[in-house]
Amino acid sequence: MTHNINPTISALKAEMTKWRRHIHSHPETAFEEHHTTQFIVEMLTSFGIDELYTDFAPTGVVGIIKGNKPGKWIGLRADIDALDITEQNDVDYCSKISGKMHACGHDGHAVMLLGAAKYLAHHRDFAGSVVVIFQPAEENEGGGRVMVENGLFERFPIESVYGMHNQPNMPLGQFFICKGPLMAAYDVFEIKITGKGSHAAAPHLGYDTIVTATQVVSSLQTIVSRDINPLDSLVVSVTQIHSGDTWNVLPQEAIIRGTVRTFNANVQDLAERRIKEIAESVANAFHATVNICYQRRYPATVNHPGATKLAIDAACNVVGEDYVHTDATPSMGSEDFAFMLQARPGAYIWLGAGEGANLHHPQFNFNDEILITGAAYYIELVKLALY
Repeated sequence: MTHNINPTISALKAEMTKWRRHIHSHPETAFEEHHTTQFIVEMLTSFGIDELYTDFAPTGVVGIIKGNKPGKWIGLRADIDALDITEQNDVDYCSKISGKMHACGHDGHAVMLLGAAKYLAHHRDFAGSVVVIFQPAEENEGGGRVMVENGLFERFPIESVYGMHNQPNMPLGQFFICKGPLMAAYDVFEIKITGKGSHAAAPHLGYDTIVTATQVVSSLQTIVSRDINPLDSLVVSVTQIHSGDTWNVLPQEAIIRGTVRTFNANVQDLAERRIKEIAESVANAFHATVNICYQRRYPATVNHPGATKLAIDAACNVVGEDYVHTDATPSMGSEDFAFMLQARPGAYIWLGAGEGANLHHPQFNFNDEILITGAAYYIELVKLALY
């Protein structure tokens, strides 16, 4: 699939595929992407970019490519980390690191941005500067937040920033985007219940934390069904319950963990408050006590109107407007690019990767057919923003 892609960009496909498979075979998880970072630094240096920085995150890379004329600054971001998953693909570039794999396509994201960087470093007929941002630790650890907190947008006058994610089982080479929230906020909670342990044959002598925990889990489901306006979006999912070690003991403690997803800050506030109220009330009814930890990990990924229009125009120039869907249904998944969108206007877009295993599946493998499509999109953004 080539659409309206410049032949010079298309010619990078074989080289980019080689890069992608190299990164794929050397997966590294959050803030441990040392091999990946070294590879990116070597590539950017060979392209002849103007400036290179590695001090915004332990394993992040930022490069500057200056146009032939001064002008605005634009940021292009790709994530680079892998996941703690054992790969189940039978390919010659399979993961060489036991228990780790690129199961979300960040290897492809990094290479799409590398391809764009190579082209832009050799075709500088734009007015301004491009900041290519290779961000570590997107999965759970908030590498985007770290780069923002370490002054990424203070050191460089970036006026807008753009990101992209491959989406398996969406039509190959087609783009999906919408104005406003595209992905949800990501919160986590832990409820530690303390009761009174006893012999299982004498439950009346203790305060049963397992019974308490099950009642808490059931009651948490009423937050979505009874506390939230049906027109709002909210997910409250319990994902872990830990308690007990043997058959004949009622344990002293139980731990419940889970996640909350929403697009709206007011709904987020209400969910946090109700989780605490419900857990405390139920525990009190069963003579137990609770300790609750609620963490707001990632904010919602919210596309800015002007930047979204620019992203749509760029995508249309690459694949044609028939293949750009501007009314994408938002996802309750989350993305730490949200921190960058809080700092600067910008937009996040999905690129369909065709049929295949879903994200975070042990048989996921990035579709190399969309590498040049993604690179061309980044290049087109620069042309529209800086020409």
